[in-house]
Amino acid sequence: MRDTANDAPHVVLLHSNDIHSRLEQAARIANYIKDARGTYGDHHLLTLDIGDHMDRMRVETEASDGLVNIDLMNAAGYEAVTLGNNEGLTFTPEQLDAAYAERAGFKTVCANLFRSEDGKRPSWMLPAVTIEKAGIRFGIVGVTAAYEEFYALLGWNAVNPLEAVAEQTARLRPEVDVIVVMSHLGLQIDRRMAESIPGIDLILGGHTHHLLEAPEVIGSTYICATGKFGEYIGRVDIRFGAESKRPVIQAAVIPMAAYSEEEEASSVISGALEEGKERLGRVVAVLDEALPAVNEHESPFGNLLAAGLRRWTGAEIGMVNAGQLLGGLAGGEVTAGDLHALCPSPINPCRLKLSGRDIRHSLEESLLPEFIEKPIRGFGFRGFVLGTLAVDGIEIRYDRERPPYGRISSVKANGQELEDDRLYEVGTIDMFTFGAGYERIKNGTDVAYFLPEFIRDVLERELRSSEAIADSFRQRWSSGA
Repeated sequence: MRDTANDAPHVVLLHSNDIHSRLEQAARIANYIKDARGTYGDHHLLTLDIGDHMDRMRVETEASDGLVNIDLMNAAGYEAVTLGNNEGLTFTPEQLDAAYAERAGFKTVCANLFRSEDGKRPSWMLPAVTIEKAGIRFGIVGVTAAYEEFYALLGWNAVNPLEAVAEQTARLRPEVDVIVVMSHLGLQIDRRMAESIPGIDLILGGHTHHLLEAPEVIGSTYICATGKFGEYIGRVDIRFGAESKRPVIQAAVIPMAAYSEEEEASSVISGALEEGKERLGRVVAVLDEALPAVNEHESPFGNLLAAGLRRWTGAEIGMVNAGQLLGGLAGGEVTAGDLHALCPSPINPCRLKLSGRDIRHSLEESLLPEFIEKPIRGFGFRGFVLGTLAVDGIEIRYDRERPPYGRISSVKANGQELEDDRLYEVGTIDMFTFGAGYERIKNGTDVAYFLPEFIRDVLERELRSSEAIADSFRQRWSSGA
């Protein structure tokens, strides 16, 4: 850097994270970026996204395999992004190739993912990138949460992100003026990173949806984050004086509520919606009668999903929370769009071994209002409340007049009374293995995840079977002593 004190370089860095396909908010952010670019010029503006821009709960994202999100980031002029778990774990490697290799006009930076088949990164993924703005050389590293077991099933090897950051920081530090880490790891790990890895100037965080209205400063490292859903954009002003060896950093978050949607971005969204409706309009089944879904008690649509999970995973018992379904199906044609609307969560099937004792305890919980009505956030869940347990492969007798945790008088699996100390193979959902909802299910062992399929793919297969539909009306829960 050779600027004088009277011509001190100044860069405005704008960053977003965890937009989760709130596309209208992305369009407002695009408007802010456009204004900033008009004010400062490209040479003084750096724009980054920290992952989870995509979320398959949104029709446009689901139908376009994430390309609408790429188009929005292109239109806004992002220069580098990293992957969140929603990109890395809910899209196949082929879909990511189409998005980031063929469509993206920005650099995709992630230092801790490699393809399992050859131990290399795809051509479109860089461990770090150097970008110069206003004479300031930025070394930008990206890392994402290393859900190793899940990534392995999709053909990725996810390695320790902090080791990857340390390696890239040590390599870049002699060559650049500012080290920026795009970290889709969560606030606790960002703090550990700042404490343990020297040489980082700025950590831009995400994943845990934390909003830092003022930056945290640990040593000489600044930590920033903008919360979730594009409600804020982050702004970091970076300056160097003539004698300064370290950057002077000022950071804040800017609310987007008062901004209108940028015109080009709005056009991208509306076009993707029309294309999405057409793509998701394919008919997957025709029903002779309605399949109701209810959160509070057993219903056919919930039974169908539980039975489908049992069959999909080859288990003895199927269990899933009724809140995964946001409504039932009417009779007549069922489209892919209907299934997406009613089961939007990017949640995967899994199989595990669970003791009869933990199964019984979970079933008792599913009779209690505090579980049925429990709100759930995160873990891939895109519904509202937990809901009771829908089951298959077991028959339960219960009496709601009895005290909590003593209401079930009988649970039979394959005609035999459930044994507390026996391990049963249960087909269920990955969300439970994280301890969300019915927490005893996380005690399961020998867990096997099924990717890339989502539970709506399970429903689609079940809806093609007249026998499965007929069986969904069979009662699994019977009231009485």
